[in-house]
Amino acid sequence: MPGGSVCAVDKTMTMKDAIAAFVHDGDTVALEGFTHLIPTAAGHEIIRQGRRDLTVVRMTADIVVDQMLAGGCVTTLVSSFVGNSSAGSLGELRRRIERADPEPLDFREYSHYGMICRYLAGAQRLPFYPLRSYAGSDLPSVNPGIRKVRSPYPGPDGRPEDIHVVPPVSPDVTIIHAQRADRAGNTQIWGLTGVQAEAVYAARKAVVVVEEIVGDEVVRSDPNRTVVPSHAVDAVVACPRGAHPSFAQGYYDRDNAFYRAWSHISKDPARLRDWMAEWVYGTRDHAEYTARLGEDHWAGLAVGEALSLPVNYGRRR
Repeated sequence: MPGGSVCAVDKTMTMKDAIAAFVHDGDTVALEGFTHLIPTAAGHEIIRQGRRDLTVVRMTADIVVDQMLAGGCVTTLVSSFVGNSSAGSLGELRRRIERADPEPLDFREYSHYGMICRYLAGAQRLPFYPLRSYAGSDLPSVNPGIRKVRSPYPGPDGRPEDIHVVPPVSPDVTIIHAQRADRAGNTQIWGLTGVQAEAVYAARKAVVVVEEIVGDEVVRSDPNRTVVPSHAVDAVVACPRGAHPSFAQGYYDRDNAFYRAWSHISKDPARLRDWMAEWVYGTRDHAEYTARLGEDHWAGLAVGEALSLPVNYGRRR
């Protein structure tokens, strides 16, 4: 409008309201973030709200998945890696898979690239996605979701070939963590980027959790850093330190001591129950969780500056 401005839709919500609105019993929920920007705070709120019978899709199933299992939220896990990220095991997950204790877990394993292909197929609304990397692997023998089809085109030797394919994944909701977004949901990520964009586009709904919400002018000043655009986002949640114990590049470091401790905590079911009672059920929200850790703890995870040089996007004169 001449003399006016167009206001974008404000999609900001509290974590409690976003989980209540977009995560329901029986849903397929993707939680993505690779090495850093893991949506731990969102996982905790799902536990607090008592969601059940979820299918959780996460390429690197780690501590947050172990905690959601302990919270009784997860019936099925779809993943390409399980472990406590170089620091040990996931006790609750191991008990479920190895001994069906306290109940079995339906675990569907793919390779990393197989998971990427599943997200790509979901994002592009394809019936399947082909890949060559399962040749020689025993994964197809344990996962019936990995199949072969006859290619309509000749192979490298000119003859017909069969190729492995994986099905799309189309989560009911994808939840990611990021450094910042504007109120409309234009989401910016730097440092390690994983499959956040693909996971969002594959889903019916998307919730973005961020360290901070910034003004439109901040996003516009560096548009190439926008990994997920607003039209793909349904809710934006401001949750500082919401990726702990993982890190958020430029905001805080990885809590390596927590990762090492988790193997011992989760190995003992009684100790795990006590931890959940104190740190998840015993906190109203993530702000209380972070406050309970204490500022001395956060000071030990503080990071210094490593500024990127500005770029000149240019403008009309």
